[in-house]
Amino acid sequence: MRFPSLDTALPSGVDAREHADLLRRSHDALLTGRPTPAPLRPVIEDSWERMRGFGIDPDGGPPPRMSRLDELQRQRDASPIAEVLPLIRRSLVSVADEADHIMLVTDASGQVLWREGAHRMRTVGDRVGLVEGAFWNEGSIGTNAIGTALVVGRPVQVYSAEHFVRNLHALTCACAPVHDPRDGRLLGAIDVTGPVSTIHPSTLALVSAVAQLAQAHLQGLHHTHLERLRSVAAPLLAGLNRPALVVDDTGWTAAAVHMEPVRRVLLPKHCESGTAWIPALGECALEPLPGGWLIRPRPGERAGSTAVTLDLSKPGASTVTVAGPSGEWVHNLTPRHAELLFLLAVHREGRSGAELSEDLFGADGHVVTVRAEMSRVRRNLGGMIESRPYRFAGEVTVRVIGPRTSGNLLPGSLAPGVRILLDRDEGAALCDHPG
Repeated sequence: MRFPSLDTALPSGVDAREHADLLRRSHDALLTGRPTPAPLRPVIEDSWERMRGFGIDPDGGPPPRMSRLDELQRQRDASPIAEVLPLIRRSLVSVADEADHIMLVTDASGQVLWREGAHRMRTVGDRVGLVEGAFWNEGSIGTNAIGTALVVGRPVQVYSAEHFVRNLHALTCACAPVHDPRDGRLLGAIDVTGPVSTIHPSTLALVSAVAQLAQAHLQGLHHTHLERLRSVAAPLLAGLNRPALVVDDTGWTAAAVHMEPVRRVLLPKHCESGTAWIPALGECALEPLPGGWLIRPRPGERAGSTAVTLDLSKPGASTVTVAGPSGEWVHNLTPRHAELLFLLAVHREGRSGAELSEDLFGADGHVVTVRAEMSRVRRNLGGMIESRPYRFAGEVTVRVIGPRTSGNLLPGSLAPGVRILLDRDEGAALCDHPG
């Protein structure tokens, strides 16, 4: 299990009260255009820049947007995190209760799905709108651990006046995003929030560890489902003498016969029995199975995709849509794959492995890593990506959809090549915007 590096809010050896006072003076200075007495952490400075772009009022504003109870229940039922909620509760609720904190679990949009913990902090949460059904993304409530962690895609701790809105300065929050372990898709986040006096670096480490544990458990559930599907399909596959594979409802391969297995295929958005064109396989016959699909490629009927739409308009939830002869397919992108496809969309002439290594890591010594990542991208997107150099195929039309404000285009990316494009506004100039 790989643990992400942690950017805690309280510097080592610093008095918490003195640091909170310094942050308040920095907050006042920056918002009035005066020099700050101390620099902000980069993750906070970048977030505040986004807040000014959003027009968030630091002295208050409308309460966070709320979902109706029936909408909240639908989101709970649809959330993959619901499968690991008992594990999260066992890991955090008792700790949060004893430490006068509350534990929150959100979806990928920042909507609070579950809230539990100390009664006093629940009352405080009620006053600031930190309740079930409320949206705590940056665009709704300003800089906060939930919203900012969802934007940058890594654990974040926000302390006192690092919150952009003043009525949150009495809080300290630590949050870690939860990603789908299969494809890196952002599922939501786990947060622990308490009074400002309870700040401690270990809180962020705890929340991050629980998020990692939840992801590992989701991976185990996925493997169990594939094993069950494999058992169901085994008698059927044994009687076939032509290439076929069995996948689950989201396209993950459980078994294959008479062909090289692929890790995942992109199923049509509305999958049904019959014939469909599938990237990397071509024209295929699809038959439903309990919990999945039997796919039989038809040799000699391979068709090329015609258009690709790279949607980067929602930070942390990038997708690529493939328009083929039989309709559209949507694939959720990991942050790294979003960076790679963005770079290839900008550089239509192509990038070598060494150039992509420079783009991603600032050095040309990571070509092996680049090749491994590009291999995964090409397995998902079939013949749309060519090699030597890596590039979109000439007949493929590529469209990039970006956020309305350029500061929200891949905000969590640390890749030098991406940052250079964004600083020059070359990436933003390439983007269309959601209608």
